[in-house]
Formats: sequence, C-alpha cells, structure tokens
Amino acid sequence: MSLTAAAEAPTGQDAVPVVSFDAHPGSYRHLRLEIDGEIARIVLRVDENGGLVPGYELKLNSYDLGVDIELYDAVQRLRFEHPEVRAVVITGGLEKVFCAGANIRMLAASGHPWKVNFCKFTNETRNGIEDATANSGQTYIAAVNGTAAGGGYELALACEHIILIDDGSSAVSLPEVPLLAVLPGTGGLTRVVDKRGVRKDLADVFATKSEGVRGATAVEWKLVDEAVPRSRFAETVQRRAQEFAARSHRPRGAKGITLTPLERTVTADTIAYRHVTAELDRELGVVTITLRGPQEDAPQTVEGVHDLGADFWPLALTRELDDLILRLRTNELELGTWVFKARGDIGRVLAYDDLLAVHADDWLVNEIRHYLKRTLKRLDVTSRSLIALIEPGSCFAGPLLEVVLACDRSYMLEGAFEEDPDAEPARIVPTGANFGPYPMGNGLTRLQSRFYGEPGQVERLRELTGRPLQAAEAAELGLVTFAFDDIDWADEVRIALEERSSLSPDALTGMEASHRFVGPETVETKIFGRLSAWQNWIFVRPNASGPEGALRKYGTGRKATYDRKRV
Repeated sequence: MSLTAAAEAPTGQDAVPVVSFDAHPGSYRHLRLEIDGEIARIVLRVDENGGLVPGYELKLNSYDLGVDIELYDAVQRLRFEHPEVRAVVITGGLEKVFCAGANIRMLAASGHPWKVNFCKFTNETRNGIEDATANSGQTYIAAVNGTAAGGGYELALACEHIILIDDGSSAVSLPEVPLLAVLPGTGGLTRVVDKRGVRKDLADVFATKSEGVRGATAVEWKLVDEAVPRSRFAETVQRRAQEFAARSHRPRGAKGITLTPLERTVTADTIAYRHVTAELDRELGVVTITLRGPQEDAPQTVEGVHDLGADFWPLALTRELDDLILRLRTNELELGTWVFKARGDIGRVLAYDDLLAVHADDWLVNEIRHYLKRTLKRLDVTSRSLIALIEPGSCFAGPLLEVVLACDRSYMLEGAFEEDPDAEPARIVPTGANFGPYPMGNGLTRLQSRFYGEPGQVERLRELTGRPLQAAEAAELGLVTFAFDDIDWADEVRIALEERSSLSPDALTGMEASHRFVGPETVETKIFGRLSAWQNWIFVRPNASGPEGALRKYGTGRKATYDRKRV
C-alpha cells in the first residue's frame, strides 16, 4: 500500500493525505497472508507505528484505512490468484488480542468526511468477505483468539463461522454506545440481529455492555458459534476449516491469475488508466469519467480468458473503475458530480458480454462477474451525483449499460452532432447482463429498482434483449431520462451540471441514497442507509465529536459531558 502526502502534512482535523489503494502482499505492514493448500490464513498483526496519518498508534490490532486497504487486497488476491483455497481463517497475531476495532485516536482526530469514507470502505470490504463465502467457495472463519471489540467484532461478524477462545477473559463486544457515544452501525448492529438472529432484547444488553460477553453466554446468545478452551482452540479451528473446505465448490487443480499492478497516470486535472480516464473540473466540481470499450476482439474460448488474465478487458476495466471510485471518493471531496461516458465498438462489448454469459460457470469468469457486481455496488453507495451522457460512439451495452442504470440521470443524443452529421446515432443495448447477474444491495436488478412501480415493464424490456435502441425509443421505454437533439444538447447538459453544483451536497447525498434503493431492505441497504443517515449525524453531534464528547475524552480518564436532549 502506498501513500502520497506532503512531507510535513498537518495533523488533526485538516490532515487529509492523498491515499492510494495500491497494495501487494510484499508491501503489507499489518497482516500476513499464509497459504497452506486448501486453507488460507489472514493473520492480523498491526504495526503500531504504521498509521496512515501521524498522530496515533495502532495498538491492540486496532485499524485505520491503511489496514483495511491491505485486508481488501488480501481478499481480492485470494479470489483471483488462489483458486485452490477453499476456506480462509482470519485470526489475531497478538497474544489474547483478535482486533480492537477502529482506532479511537484516529477517529477523534479525523475530519467528518474521512470518518464516513473510512466506515464505508471498511464495510464494503466486509461485504466482500461475505460475497467470497457466498459466491466463490472460499468460506471465511473467524478464529477469535482474544478480545474482539467494536469493528474487530464486526470483522468476525462478516465471517461465516465464529470460534471464540474460552479463556475466562476473551470477549466479543460492541462498546461504541457506552464508551464513545457513536453507533456500531458499520455492520455491527445490523449483522447481530439480521444475520446472526440475536434477539433484540439481548442485542440491546450486548450493545450497551462495554465489557462484552464471554464464553458459553456468547454462544447461547448466538454472538459466536463456538467457545473453545485454549488447549483445543488451534485444533478446532483447523478442523472447522477442513470441514468447510470439503464442502466448497471451488475447482481443484485450477491455476490462478496474477493481479498485476495497475497502470495509472495522475496529473493535477486527470487520472488516466488504460481503459478508464477521469477529467477533473475543479471550478464546476465535476469529474468526467470515460470508459473505453475493448480494442481487441473477445477471445474465442474460455482458455483465452485465462491466458489474458488481468489483461482480459472486463477484468481490467473493472479493476480500473474500482480504483478510480475509491481514489475520487477519498481524495476529491469537492468534485460532487460524476459524468459517465463510454467510447468504443458496441459490437465488441456485446461479444465480451456473450463470452461472460456462456462461461459463467468457469471459476475465473464467475470471479470477474462478481467483481463487476461489487464495483457497481460501490458506485451505488457513493455519495456523488451520477449522470450518464450517451452520444454517438458510445458503447453502453450489457454490463456497461449497468453504469447508465446506476446513474441518477441519463441524457441521450438524438441523431448526430452538427460537426459530424454522418456519425452513427447513439445506441444502447440491453442484454441478459441487465436482468440478474449484477444486482444492487437491495437484491434487485437496477432495472427492477428503476421500474419498481411498474414490474411489468421489466418483462417487456426483457423481450428487447440484444436490440439496439436509439434515443427516442430509449426515452419512451424509460431507459434514459431525457433525449435531446444537437440544438439543445449542450445547453441542457450545461444547465444540469451547473444546477447540480449549486445545490447542497448534504441534501443531495440524502436524496440520492433515498432514490437509489427502493423496495425491500437487506443487510446491505440497512447498513449503508444507517451509515449515510444515523452514523453521519451521530458523528457530528457534540456528544461524540465535540470538545467534551466521548471520542475526545476516551482514554483520558475523564467522562464525557452529554447534551441530554433527545432530538
């Protein structure tokens, strides 16, 4: 993991480094990735002096964004580089310590946007762990070898099976409410009741009990699956890992691919990859993101996908888009509107889409499709206004059309621009990719979410699978927001972007999150909804973050002073 920052960056609320999400096992400072045949181990041994920002120590395996960047990288590499791995054990590398959760000094000193982005990325990483268990045949097991507090327990909750060492002192806890006046909302409360099925009254006791719950009581309350004496702990963990590995559908004898370093050029106003480019307009607060279609024809066989590895266009584009989303979300807070374009041969995009669909059962193709799904989900929960511009030369088809459907608005040009009257008119092409493989966090496709009040429309659109749709028809079908001809195009787009920039970013964030996620709530939508609303609000309240608040007083021996009014 690399960090680029001024040599003497200030500490405290204004210390916002420029963060890179690049990582590799050879660069890890905070964890070890161990592979032993079908079983992998992620061992947390956090470097106390390895904080991403000066001013705090990462004691007791507490973590900051830098630790989670390494964890995210490890989970990704296990999925792509190690198809032989069928079970993954996460454990602590310190005596009697699993993980103490998010570093409190870091939270207390961080500005509000940093806190929120940190919490969001943390939970997306945990969602990735759950996704690997559900869809990759790599089951995660938490070997809680000591105390797991706050985010440390949330990490265990992301695993399929939790084994707690029963030594009379180790406990699991969510102490944020009693100790810090904030909410274990980044997955903690929701996973306790929704995922593990803990009764709400017991969950209430647990979340207000700062010392946590130990041993047999933790098992009885469903907070963990097993409590095992120290003498049998290692043996039990190994046996459970072998049992889960035996049930895996992961292929035997498969050869992984290497996730090579991303090629990226960064200037003051651009971030450019091979297949994705971002142009930054700081005056208007807009990023224009151009996705480039494949330059080469799709491989004829699934073996060709494996041969290309990280250079296979859908995987390469997804990795670059994922990295760009993270960099912009963390480092460019005032660029509040993202405009998406796509340029390329729409026929080639469709050929790659067909290849992914035909070979969906291949382990690597499966991983690529789920990675694109997770990246689109990351876009869904990004607190930026998303706008798509569909022009002649666009290639928004199949998986790339999902980007349009993720946007808050979409504009499509009717006909051609005056300067190029002979150009092929813009088209979009729905395919099977838009009807299932890439669901949102609410469990619905983006088309189902878009037409939640008109379920019959989704079935009507399914009949148009593979058909190129020009602007007027796309607008009539409700697949784009507006269709304009060349006379009105520039003015309408300009007005939309200027209007967006004039509105309150806070109000837009709440509005967009409310509109994007319709229908039933899931664990994911509950977590991100609470993160966007409750956690956002609690983090700026004086009870938590004020000079007399709990985050400031933690560890000083002095009690916080609370405003007792319920609002």
